[in-house]
Amino acid sequence: MKRALITGITGQDGLYLGELLAEKGYEVHGLVRSASGERYDAVVDAVPSATLHVADLTDPMSLLRSLDTAQPDEVYNLGGISFVGSSWEHASAIADVTGKGALNLLDAIRLHVGDDMERIRFYQASSSEMFGKAQEVPQHERTAFWPRSPYGVSKTFGHFMTINYRESYGLYASSGILFNHESPRRGPEFVTRKISRAVARISLGLEDSLSMGNLDARRDWGFAGDFVRAMWLILQQPVADDYIIATGQTHAVRDFLDLAFAAVGIDDWGRYVHVDPRFLRPTEGEQLVGDTTKAREVLGWAPTVSFEELVAMMVESDLAAEKKGL
Repeated sequence: MKRALITGITGQDGLYLGELLAEKGYEVHGLVRSASGERYDAVVDAVPSATLHVADLTDPMSLLRSLDTAQPDEVYNLGGISFVGSSWEHASAIADVTGKGALNLLDAIRLHVGDDMERIRFYQASSSEMFGKAQEVPQHERTAFWPRSPYGVSKTFGHFMTINYRESYGLYASSGILFNHESPRRGPEFVTRKISRAVARISLGLEDSLSMGNLDARRDWGFAGDFVRAMWLILQQPVADDYIIATGQTHAVRDFLDLAFAAVGIDDWGRYVHVDPRFLRPTEGEQLVGDTTKAREVLGWAPTVSFEELVAMMVESDLAAEKKGL
């Protein structure tokens, strides 16, 4: 039985990945910052077989202790502060957790395995936000990075440290450069879930408006369940490498609004939605869309859930949750 250790197991991706690995017969271990609370309970519900360890990406010794206890064959680093919109206000924390946290984990693995560098395979969750001011469209694995947020800068640091440990120490260390991926498990602070939840509540008469930022921002949105499957495939390859994981299609926030409101029978959403300057970012990523040629050809990976299906799934989930609470 293979063992896997997941940082960020309490998040959207961690829950889907934990479920996937458990289904594949893995012994799943996850890192949590506290052995209590709503997020802890979410892991227990989704992956009841998982063994959870209290540790923190900013505490190298706790990472080393977790590795010594779990003895993993694969380590998936999904942990970090991932809300881009707040990263300007919390740049130092983002750098410590999302950026330096990846380095702390890589170094803990190096110390844990000693001379046996082939003992663990490491996956780093890199991000399309590293491209920021996109130097070409679409972006592929060789496209130059130009991050435009503290989050993107921190992810770029973690990405290059992963490459450095691969080249300097011979560690099997791969990265998946993931474009936006959503699901009903997405946190309500993210724009897609913010929309799906508000649309559900508006349709039930529980709210009457939705405050938004840039409605013309475009993103390459996919389903998180598809993307964690790519993470697993990346670590099954004979040679460590980096891969773009995306859908190859972009949609504007307006498109998401169109589909979300249509799912509850509202065609004219203009009277419910207004732009609030507080939600506009100081700088905005340009046309971020991934070229998935390498992932398709090498991994045999392709998304299975369409943008339309994703939006409907999220609205239906929030609608069911809101009705349950009435």
